[in-house]
Amino acid sequence: MDLREALQRGADPEELERAVLPATYKAAYLRAEDVDMFGDATDRDVRKSLVVGEVPMPEIAPDEVLVAVMASAVNYNSVWSAMFLPVPTFAFLKQFARQGGWAARHDLPHHVIGSDGAGVIVRVGSGVRRWKVGDEVVIHPSQVDDQEAGTHDDGMLGENQRAWGFETNFGSMAEYTVARASQLIPKPRHLTWEEAASNTLCATTVYRMLVGKHGARLKQGDVVLIWGAAGGLGTYAVQMVKNGGGIPIGVVSSPRKAETLRELGCDFVIDRTEIGLDGDVAADPDAVIRLGKRLGSRIRELVGRDPDIVFEHTGRATFGVSVFVVRRGGVVVTCGSSSGYQHSYDNRYLWMKLKSIIGSHGANLQEAVDCTRLIADGSIKPVLSEVYRLDGAADACRRVQLNEHVGKIGILCLAPSAGLGVSDPALRDRLGGNALTPTIQ
Repeated sequence: MDLREALQRGADPEELERAVLPATYKAAYLRAEDVDMFGDATDRDVRKSLVVGEVPMPEIAPDEVLVAVMASAVNYNSVWSAMFLPVPTFAFLKQFARQGGWAARHDLPHHVIGSDGAGVIVRVGSGVRRWKVGDEVVIHPSQVDDQEAGTHDDGMLGENQRAWGFETNFGSMAEYTVARASQLIPKPRHLTWEEAASNTLCATTVYRMLVGKHGARLKQGDVVLIWGAAGGLGTYAVQMVKNGGGIPIGVVSSPRKAETLRELGCDFVIDRTEIGLDGDVAADPDAVIRLGKRLGSRIRELVGRDPDIVFEHTGRATFGVSVFVVRRGGVVVTCGSSSGYQHSYDNRYLWMKLKSIIGSHGANLQEAVDCTRLIADGSIKPVLSEVYRLDGAADACRRVQLNEHVGKIGILCLAPSAGLGVSDPALRDRLGGNALTPTIQ
């Protein structure tokens, strides 16, 4: 029996178990032989490095499952991967493989990328207890080591915590993916496959940054400045601030993106050009302070006071301004550096005004479950603006590389078309569906 055909007609678990696994599957992947292809090029166009083709089917470890990926989505870590920056991800795979045992599988001359996914379990390892073939799941992208002490305090503290599909192989931008059982969460029943897949990295990352006890601990009435507010992280940040009783101020780069934020209920929107942030000011400390003063004045015009929290993920281009503009005693919480990871800021404004910087990475499983509960009850909605087929994965990643997207971009893998996967249409009708209607590419 053909497994793909069985999946697409909704076969029962017994049929899925009887179906024969294919020896190869289609995936978006990078090749080790290409890591030096860009040389000194200024534009590392990911369409040149990201390949879509057949790769061998891996075995699964006792604590793992094989998931038939119905849909995936693009994150900036896939863009970093395809640019081979800041280092080629093959270095991560070699480091992982040095653990030996099942980890050795990951060191291959190809790297299947992707850290967002939703699909159906088609095989379970011998040590998996809580999940079975046929379960519909989303895959939390933080892979942790349960044999490390730090993991039992906070899953993100273990030294061997890895970003699945970035620091591991067999990622989700493919027809099949391998994940640990400790990464699985039930798929929200009212979402389509592509909507469900779009939440797993960005929404959970934002939850930890803003809501969880390891982040900024957002409270009612907090003013939150959100950089890149129309992107994958930013659109969830706007919703979580609103949902938590805060006041979001979104910074965007175009009128189109500003309109998207207003549709999401963002209280205030600032265009980057409005404050003069239309280039790289990070190298000039005086320019950073001038920009910070302009932004601070604009924020006080809008809400009457400085922001309590600054939501940071753009990095070099904005970090110095963020430290300057957050209120005395306020918090800058950061999870990334898409504009560059070498930051500079005037430390006087940090120590003399008792500000804090919190580094935040991913989310632990409990935070991911709590976040998914908000999505499942409709408090937070996917912001999915475009959907590509797997063959177009490189074009989708290029859109994110150039910051031409709004919210998230989905990738259809085994799902034959968009709009499938809703198992509770009545709940979907009651909750109002998706926040944006995606364009199908």
